[in-house]
Amino acid sequence: MDPEQSTDSVLLQTDELEHRRNSTALAEVMPVLSGGLAAVADASLQIMVVTDPEGRVLWRDGNTGVLRRADTICLEEGAAWSEDTTGTNAIGTALNAGAAVQVHSAEHFVRTLHDWTCAAAPVHDPRDGRLLGIVDVSGPDHTFHPATLALVDSVSRLAESELRSRHLAAVERLRAVAAPLLSRLGGKALVVDTNGWLAAVTGMPPVDRVPLPSSFGAGRVWLPSLGACFVEPMPGGWLLRVIETDVPACASRVVLDLAEPRRPQVTVSGSAGSWAQDLSPRHAELLYVLAVHREGRSAAQLAVDIFGDPTRTVTVRAELSRVRRRLTGLLDHRPYRFRDEVVVEVLFPDAPLDLLPHSAAPAVLDARVRPPL
Repeated sequence: MDPEQSTDSVLLQTDELEHRRNSTALAEVMPVLSGGLAAVADASLQIMVVTDPEGRVLWRDGNTGVLRRADTICLEEGAAWSEDTTGTNAIGTALNAGAAVQVHSAEHFVRTLHDWTCAAAPVHDPRDGRLLGIVDVSGPDHTFHPATLALVDSVSRLAESELRSRHLAAVERLRAVAAPLLSRLGGKALVVDTNGWLAAVTGMPPVDRVPLPSSFGAGRVWLPSLGACFVEPMPGGWLLRVIETDVPACASRVVLDLAEPRRPQVTVSGSAGSWAQDLSPRHAELLYVLAVHREGRSAAQLAVDIFGDPTRTVTVRAELSRVRRRLTGLLDHRPYRFRDEVVVEVLFPDAPLDLLPHSAAPAVLDARVRPPL
């Protein structure tokens, strides 16, 4: 790397930038990060920058004049600030070190940054320890203050604390759903969230967390900590039933109820019980298309099915990310489809014209004219 090189980089396209913003847990704690840093940065002639784990800038805020000055060094939304692209800098070095870092003036490798000062800290997901990104405060070198590093590190930890509180609340909601289900089961069973954290248990000693493999779904699964299990999806988690001689096999059944024109609903059933959720019009459209195309659909195909425009893939991916969180373990991707072991049934309205009456999706319009068999 040449210390005389520019810090310019190829910016992310707008749709890719929005996709990364929508798919990161950092979006949930942006009010915490902005509330803790943006006003302070503005008052001290600095800016706040938030990046993803690759060092790509997702958000920035702060002093208007410094924002304009940051544009001249490509410290803008969508830019790359890893050490591989920009050399030693607070964002990239914090990514590599996994710890809070302050880089001042000539400590930057690239000479263009010698009149800047930066302090950055990583933000980790408390559910699995995964690095979510970096929060950084940058400004002209004369704005340097030794307390800035402590402030940025404290706000990053505050954001992690907020994520931890949200996680605990989600586990409590899952526990409320799990308790009546487990009361009807015999044998050994656990309910865990999507990261394996325990919500409820019956017939065996409790554990804090069950390690789940990266590829995990409904059906018969072998887990190192439990042995052979039958796995069923639940709203926000999994039911794990340790296999014993009297435990019947379980299969999930999904009923997409479109019979009521203005209240689409999905019901998921298994051997331990069932649960239902109302659907937004967009989610109902997506699940309908996947239900009638069991072989699966790519993001581009779904963009045509829903919008009549193959370029709307970012919107499709963002919506399906939300659907997959609600229907944990029932949908696969690449292509998007219901899992093979899931039984899917669609309940149609009596009159074909009443199928999702507010929808303008081409796939739905076509089904009103030519109902699927």
